[in-house]
Amino acid sequence: MELLGALPALLVVGLVVLQLLAIGYAKVLAGDAAEAGALALAGGADAARAARDAVPGWSKAGMRVRVAGREVRVTMRPPSPLRSLGRGLEVGATARVGRR
Repeated sequence: MELLGALPALLVVGLVVLQLLAIGYAKVLAGDAAEAGALALAGGADAARAARDAVPGWSKAGMRVRVAGREVRVTMRPPSPLRSLGRGLEVGATARVGRR
């Protein structure tokens, strides 16, 4: 009986943990994409395309790539079990070519 009463709290904790994992994974993907874009930029290729090619298909929908000078900035929305929460979340990463 006590377990049944705690079930809603366990569900909320599970959703929070799932969301935190999704945010972390999206942050890693954004960093990888920014790095791929910077490497392409250094080699004279299309940085935005390289950044988009570096991530799985599902993550491209909420992804933005900005190339400014020798810097590549990637932002994306992590997946979320709650649609309203997912709209407010965004992670990003920046990679630069050459000296700072």
